[in-house]
Parts: sequence; C-alpha cells; structure tokens
Amino acid sequence: MKKIEVKNLSANNNLLPFYRFAAENISVGIHAVNELGQTILYNHKMKDIEGVDFEDLSDRTIMELFQFDQQESTLMKVLQSGTPILNSKQTYWNRNGQEITTINDTYPIFDNDKLIGAIELARDITALEKLVYQPLRKYGEPTTFTAIIADSEPMKKVIETAKKAAAARLPVLLTGEAGTGKDLLAEAIHYELSPSNSHFYTLYCHSSEPALIQNFYNDLQEIQSVTVFCERIDLLSLPLQQQLHKLLSDKKHVDKLFIASIGADPVELIATGELLKELYYFFASMIISVPPLKDRKGDIDAFVEDYFERHRKRLGSSVMGITPEIREIFHEYDWPGNLKEVEVLLDEVSSMITTEEWVTYEMLPLHFKKKVQEWREPVSNPLDFIVQMEKDLLPLDEYLKQTEIYYLQKVLNMYDGNITKTANALGMSRQNLQYRLRKLRK
Repeated sequence: MKKIEVKNLSANNNLLPFYRFAAENISVGIHAVNELGQTILYNHKMKDIEGVDFEDLSDRTIMELFQFDQQESTLMKVLQSGTPILNSKQTYWNRNGQEITTINDTYPIFDNDKLIGAIELARDITALEKLVYQPLRKYGEPTTFTAIIADSEPMKKVIETAKKAAAARLPVLLTGEAGTGKDLLAEAIHYELSPSNSHFYTLYCHSSEPALIQNFYNDLQEIQSVTVFCERIDLLSLPLQQQLHKLLSDKKHVDKLFIASIGADPVELIATGELLKELYYFFASMIISVPPLKDRKGDIDAFVEDYFERHRKRLGSSVMGITPEIREIFHEYDWPGNLKEVEVLLDEVSSMITTEEWVTYEMLPLHFKKKVQEWREPVSNPLDFIVQMEKDLLPLDEYLKQTEIYYLQKVLNMYDGNITKTANALGMSRQNLQYRLRKLRK
C-alpha cells in the first residue's frame, strides 16, 4: 500500500523555507488534515480553487465546513481506510458559487506506522474541461445563427437581437444560466459580422492565476481582426477584472469586437462585489439575456430531433427519436442544467442504443428518473409535519428530510428561485445551499 511517511527534518531545518515557498507557489492545491479532520495545511492555490481562507478552516473540520457526507469526502475516506485515492475527478460548486472541476490525489500520512492525517493534492482542470468538452456543438463545425435551435418565441427574439449586435459591432454582454448556450451565441455573432473578423478567441475567466490577463494581452498583440469572447467575467477576482477593463479600454483595440458573459443578474453581481461596475459598463452597450430552457420549452422538440438526426448521420444508427411518454416528461421537467443537461442525458441514453428506433422510459438512466420523480412530487403541506397519533410515524431521518425540503422550497419561492438571495436569507453560503438541494433531490 502506497503511503507517505513523515521523516525527521530536524537535521534539515535550513530546507523548511524552501518547502514553504514550494507549497505556496506550486500550481497544485494542497489541503492536509489531522486525524480529526481538522485542517493543518491549506495553500494559496487551494484557496483559489475552493474560495476558502485558512482562518475559516482553522477551528472547524471539513465535515462542518463543506457539509459533506462522510462517504463523499476523499480526505475522510482516506482517514478511515488508510488507503490512497488517486486520480479522483470531482466537479462541484466552491464557496464563491463557481463550478470547479479538479483531479485529486489523496494520501494517508503515517508517523511510525500510526495514521496521523491525510493530504489532498488538487489539480484545477476547469478551463481544460471547457476546452475538451464543448456541449451543443455540431462536430466542431462553425456555429452560425442557423445552427442554433430557436423555435420558441423567446429564443427567436434573442437571435434577432444578436444579429443587431453583430451589425452594430459594439461590445456585447450575454447573461443567463449555465448551459443555455451563451458561448454558441457569441460565436454566431462572430460569424455574422460583415466585414468578418478572421479569428474567434475565447478567454476562459475561471481562473485566478495572476498571469491570466497578461497572457491574454500577449495573445492580442499577435492577432488582429479578432472577436474576443470573455466567458464568465464574474468569476474573475476584482483585481483581475480591473486589469481586464484597463486592457479592453485601450483605444488601439478598435479593430476587435469584445463579447462577455455572466451567469447571474448584473445588478446583483455588482451589489455583492462579484462584478466590477466599470467592466459591466464597458460591455453594456448591448445586453442580451438568454432565457433558461424552462422558459422556452418550445425548443426541446427541435433540439431532440436535431440531436438524433446528427446521431444517425454520424453513427449510422436507426434511432428516430423519443416516445410520446418521454416527450411529456421532457416538457414537464424544468431542466436546471438547460440544453447542456439535455445533451448530456441524450449522450448517456445513446451510448446504450443498439437496434432500438425509439427511446422509451425504460432506457432513461435511473438518476434522471429519480430527479423527475422529485419534480413531480408536490411540496409537502405544513400540516404533514404535525405529529398526530393516528398517522403513521416516519423514521426520523425521513421526517427531517421532508421538513428540510419543505422549508428550503418555501424560501426559494419567496426569492423567485434566486440561489444567492435564498442562501443569504438562510445564513449559509451558495455552495452549501446548492449542495443541500442536490442531496435532497437524490
């Protein structure tokens, strides 16, 4: 069994400053805990990834801070088993409300064969995931307005406004939830330009690396006539947003078109200090709000039809589409992951298709069936939580779960489903609230 042994470093104390420097400047996140799960080492890179200060960790265990189940935390698993967990991929929402994907190696720490803690090394691959996994794209071909599904009236208006933005050649701000296809809309604007720009460049703003904007500046010096898409500028730290604003405001970039996207209401992001007001004003010449799929379900049928047409052409399959029962489910479900969630689900279903011509209910993955069932079940009545002798008593865990579902749903409804406002009202972080909602719907 591979493990890390603590060595006596007393003879090499002069090396400790070098170890400290390496730990704080390495591009890998480091999180070490003692045998009780209390943090004893947490470097700057891990802070960037998870959005947590060491001071927040010092008096609490990771179970208390992140609301993990014991079986969901790799650090706790390793503490229990004494066995390393390597190359574990995790996608989650950090404390700043950012979706992060990491590859983790977690090791037990031994001192004279006694387990004294565990250490996790996390590699942030969020930007890489964005490059490798491009949902909603048609086999790498350029995305134009004709390639974007827009059967619903709300989406037709979005396309109409986007075409006007291309004609005006002014900075554009795209707003909307993750998975709505803001990146595709940005690319379609680029291909609609006349005269056209020769390059389409995406700046992924999912990193707090100090050199991010400098590297972007260096790239811009080498390419002219370019459309730049700054994806999720609200995920940049404010200092980096200031650098980006200064760079974009330079008059020598007149031959470039700048498009940006954000994941929430800009007024709310500015009020909470997540979006620089000056950067917002730079892009606010044209603001296009891409509606979530739940508000444009007229696009579902066309998207599914287009998906299976591509599937037949690419793989020579005989699948024609979904049954009326599945169509009803797709129109009933609210799709919190938007079109990205639809495509991921269809990818999963299609991987199991052999000679079938129609996707039936039995072919849907179990996890999706459970989510649909949760959406179908009405919110519990508050009277259900009054203990009555004639009622069948629930197990305590189930009773507490139903109570929490009812309470969280009521507060969410009060704030029209706004996660940030709901989390603030409940005195918890966005990450904590999103984690609880995901857990309750499993």
